[in-house]
Amino acid sequence: MDDIRRKPHLPPDPADARTGFVRVRGAREHNLKNIDVQIPRDALVVFTGVSGSGKSSLAFGTLYAEAQRRYFESVAPYARRLIEQVGVPEVDAIEGLPPAVALQQQRGTPGARSSVGSVTTLSSLVRMLYSRTGTYPPKQPMLFAEDFSRNTVQGACPTCHGLGRVYEVTEKSMVPDDTLTIRERAIAAWPPAWHGQNLRDILVTLGYDVDTPWRELPKKDRDWILFTDEQPTVPVYAGLTPKETRAALKRKDEPSYQGTFTGARRYVLHTFAHTQSALMKKRVSQYMVGNDCPDCHGKRLKKEALSVKFAGLDIAELSQLPLSGLAAMLEPIARGEWLERDTTATGRSSSKGTVLSRSAMRDAVDKRVAAGGSAHKASPDVRRTPNLSEEKRLAAQRIADELLERLAPLINLGLGYLAIERSTPTLSSGELQRLRLATQLSSQLFGVVYVLDEPSAGLHPADGEALFSALQQLKQAGNSLFVVEHDLQMMRRADWLVDVGPAAGEAGGHVVYSGPPAGLADVDASQTRRHLFAPAVRVDRTPRGAAGWLRVANITRNNLHGLNVAFPLGCLTTVTGVSGSGKSSLVSQALPELVASRLGKIIESPDDEEQDPLLASKSAPTSGHIAEGMEAIRRLVRVDQKPIGRTPRSNLATYTGLFDHVRKLFADTHAARKRRYSAGRFSFNVAQGRCPTCEGEGFVSVELLFLPSVYAPCATCHGTRYNTSTLEVVWQGKNIAEVLNLTVDAACSFFADEASVMRALNALRDIGLGYLRLGQPATELSGGEAQRIKLATELQRVQRGDTLYILDEPTTGLHPADVERLLIQLQGLVDAGNTVVVVEHDMRVAAQSDWVIDVGPGAGDAGGTIVASGTPVDVARANESHTARYLRQQFSETSGP
Repeated sequence: MDDIRRKPHLPPDPADARTGFVRVRGAREHNLKNIDVQIPRDALVVFTGVSGSGKSSLAFGTLYAEAQRRYFESVAPYARRLIEQVGVPEVDAIEGLPPAVALQQQRGTPGARSSVGSVTTLSSLVRMLYSRTGTYPPKQPMLFAEDFSRNTVQGACPTCHGLGRVYEVTEKSMVPDDTLTIRERAIAAWPPAWHGQNLRDILVTLGYDVDTPWRELPKKDRDWILFTDEQPTVPVYAGLTPKETRAALKRKDEPSYQGTFTGARRYVLHTFAHTQSALMKKRVSQYMVGNDCPDCHGKRLKKEALSVKFAGLDIAELSQLPLSGLAAMLEPIARGEWLERDTTATGRSSSKGTVLSRSAMRDAVDKRVAAGGSAHKASPDVRRTPNLSEEKRLAAQRIADELLERLAPLINLGLGYLAIERSTPTLSSGELQRLRLATQLSSQLFGVVYVLDEPSAGLHPADGEALFSALQQLKQAGNSLFVVEHDLQMMRRADWLVDVGPAAGEAGGHVVYSGPPAGLADVDASQTRRHLFAPAVRVDRTPRGAAGWLRVANITRNNLHGLNVAFPLGCLTTVTGVSGSGKSSLVSQALPELVASRLGKIIESPDDEEQDPLLASKSAPTSGHIAEGMEAIRRLVRVDQKPIGRTPRSNLATYTGLFDHVRKLFADTHAARKRRYSAGRFSFNVAQGRCPTCEGEGFVSVELLFLPSVYAPCATCHGTRYNTSTLEVVWQGKNIAEVLNLTVDAACSFFADEASVMRALNALRDIGLGYLRLGQPATELSGGEAQRIKLATELQRVQRGDTLYILDEPTTGLHPADVERLLIQLQGLVDAGNTVVVVEHDMRVAAQSDWVIDVGPGAGDAGGTIVASGTPVDVARANESHTARYLRQQFSETSGP
């Protein structure tokens, strides 16, 4: 098969071991143009280039994918089937490549059972801390570590099974409007369409009244219809009235079919447990009423586990502490300075804690283990000792010391505001990547390549120093770092730069430069060079004046408590602050909810569609109100980084609506009219026009048993998605598949005379997405690209000048050259009379804004207040603001590396 055939690897060059370089030859992954490059090991290497240039294809699609492939060749074939593999890269040879670890921003399979503690392995140590050193009630046997886990049968609360909530299906939840009749679909929990009609017809056969309002039916009938577990099978006479049905039964007429009844509660529970459809599961979950578990009160653990205390807290309470607070609590324990009264094994009391150095503490514990004792398993006598024995004291000191070592990099990376219990679906992709980075600092691996995807994403400049220090620690431990990054400071401090480009898509895929950062100054073809070395342009624009004020008052949400904020109308406002300060709680959650409520709209749930609705973390409610300014807002638009679709069938052309216009052009051709083809014929989602083999997917999956599955172009349509008859229709010399294969830039030339199509194409090109193909699947788009497609979709609309646009970090994943293009579009929205509010860490955006609101000063409980608010120059003078120092740099000249 052509798509999996590989050229033989060239023999390794022995010089690689001496020179310390990774050599890549003939890389052709995605848009890479058969490139050759050598990259130093044991160094911080930054891959740069405009969005879509091919830098990720080189770093992740080629280098990391090949390192993983080689590792899997040493793994037992059966084990390979259990591990997700990234596939085989298109490359001739890679020499001198060590094993690799990827730290990407993908969150993996979402689930509320995954938490900060499980990602960082902190939870395991905390469970050991409670198991071995906790204070037990009298006569309670010692519990093992798994007894403190909500994800095990031994530890989970038996009532709620570790969910923290119990669910029931009630009459009120299933029948929200009891004035309706069964025929009028009073039982909302029943399925829609034919299945629901079938159940209603069965009730007619069974003799139940379907035309009397629900509230007037006998309670006995209502309870049976809703709660019975009986499933009688009866004849159904479709289309007949109740009277006609009774007559047909009496005559024993031949029924339309035999139908089996299912009670409403049984349908809800069975569907939730067994459906493979995320949408169906989400639908029925709305009829399940949840309340805090009466036994564990939402703590998810069995009573025996919650009865064990450490420092006066049960494990659920300790897991809700911010990591910085947990570290402060553990610090004296790790030093041995525990002053709690202690009952020893001999029954004597001591009010003075034993103080040991960390090394002496480890030696003492190790000697106990060597002597046959255990620092990890208490003796039967100690199990029932409520206070700390000497052995427990030593174990607590040792475990606390280990916890502090793992907490330090997390706090240094600006994540001290998170709690162990924090569910991972509520974290940003940048927070997740930094959690993984901090975990790797504790792993003490040596001689591996860490491949990172924009680790500065979502990070305030004030936290950049800690990030760079973390990367330096990994390098000094004998590892190599390959970092895909747009941050100029990271580029300046790198040991080596690989600049990919010069442009995006087909105009990219070349190595423009590979070498020390200073050498890039001489490469005219590099778009990175202009931003890395040219002095910063002094920001001298005069901010717009406010046309009015949108004032929100008494906002309470997460770490915001009674906050009052004023947003200028008709302006571009940037909300800044360190990670976790509360800016997203204010701008991405509270503000749109309050505005939407005043507009009579409902904000869609932010929960991931693929997440189990019952396990999904419930969003904290917002309290507060809008005090002024709503008369100027007629429309609300939130532009986030969620995917524009979850299957390859969704793409740029379908999302923006331009594909509708393209299909009409094809339907208006002479050939299409002659064959009576409608516009629908040219959709790959319609049976008449699509390829019958791949059903419009364009590819088929080939299972290779012990190797990664390969997606091969469909043998029938060769990846075009359409059947032969549809492809015979051409417009301006191209068929519909060839049009979908055009990039946005190429399509602008092709459709130059079609105003309806050009409206969307111009918006996409102006925002920096000219390199994307019209038919590029949504699954291949980054979060930043998805966000810009959404913004482009808005930009093509006729501007009415009364819209509030809210964007959350729109520069994520953008090269400095692309940030400039984005800013032009945002300023254009404001010039049209709209109001734009962005959450942003990029100081170039803040400096070009009309108004800056700085939230902080710190993260978590140390944040949640307005530190400074005013024009960019005003905020730059605010000494109490962490943002001010970095904002000031935008108003003075800076030099390159």
